[in-house]
Amino acid sequence: MAKPERKKHDKEDREGSDLIEKLVGINRVTSVTKGGKKFKMAAMVLIGDGKGRVGYGTGKSKEVPEAIAKATNAAKRNMVRIPLREGRTLHHDVRGRYGAGKVVLRTAPAGTGIIAGGPMRALFEALGIHDVVAKSVGSSNPHNMIKATFAALNDMASPRSVALRRGKKVNEILGKKAADEAGAKE
Repeated sequence: MAKPERKKHDKEDREGSDLIEKLVGINRVTSVTKGGKKFKMAAMVLIGDGKGRVGYGTGKSKEVPEAIAKATNAAKRNMVRIPLREGRTLHHDVRGRYGAGKVVLRTAPAGTGIIAGGPMRALFEALGIHDVVAKSVGSSNPHNMIKATFAALNDMASPRSVALRRGKKVNEILGKKAADEAGAKE
């Protein structure tokens, strides 16, 4: 008896309906050959669900729509989960670096909004962060900024994960005052 065929993209189609897609940049890449110049397009796309999952991808092709489609598929494959405090901001301040791109990400109180420029703003919107202060120091290249921001976000640790790693309770990690505040909010 033959196995029923499963479509590879069924899961992606179901997930794709609620994903936020942001086009960060499109570059025209030229390669000079004996016969003349050949033009290709390179695209960078961010994808997030607005609830703590985000990914980025790049794609190249002769046509812009194909490059965007390749970048979108790469971004879906590279999605990671980032822990958020109260679903709106970061747990703690963090720094990230990739090549010459350096970023500083800081937590912010409710109502601050997203204070960040360029590609970082798009990343935070796709991720679902509502309050954050970010600064890019060094390279303003979108690729380096995104990769540095991802490096910073991957260093993020929630109090629950730290407590689990140390074999303690969350109250012991946060301290009595913070634990009382967290209990009062719930």
